[in-house]
Amino acid sequence: MVLLRSVPPPSEGVRHEQGETTAVLDGKGLGAGTLYVAETRLSWFDGSGMGFSLEYPTISLHAISRDLSAYPQEHLYVMVNAKLNDEMQENAHDEEDEDKSSEEDECEGITEIRFVPSDKAALESMFSAMCECQALHPDPDDEDSDGDFDGDEYDVEEADGMEVDAGSTVAGQFEDADVDH
Repeated sequence: MVLLRSVPPPSEGVRHEQGETTAVLDGKGLGAGTLYVAETRLSWFDGSGMGFSLEYPTISLHAISRDLSAYPQEHLYVMVNAKLNDEMQENAHDEEDEDKSSEEDECEGITEIRFVPSDKAALESMFSAMCECQALHPDPDDEDSDGDFDGDEYDVEEADGMEVDAGSTVAGQFEDADVDH
């Protein structure tokens, strides 16, 4: 069961609002609602006011997926470094879980969310707004987030129908890098 809660949508710092957007969380459709890309959070709410909000540091990747063999509709793909369901949030790790390796814990703590807008032309502006907002929240554990990035370490190209932003620091640093487009 997905944890949906009743809270008001963001009212300040909203960079993009996309109505008629279906949310699919780990393969389970939550229905149509409104996606809010705000400076502090990414939020989605259905028509009754139930929804969820994500803080940008928990988002490890976001991309536009146009690969219809992976999912039948073009969408904004978001990978979150947390398990967003009731069972994972209600059950604390017991002593057996503490013995697992951190790699296993990372695999268990991933949630995939697909935001499918009714207007596919909105995908670019949804993605751009997320890039801008995620750049406002650099990863404190990322060594490259100190601003000394020269652009030579990364080879970014469109692959398998996805335009990828692998994190806030990469997106923010490419704005400063001397890159031919």
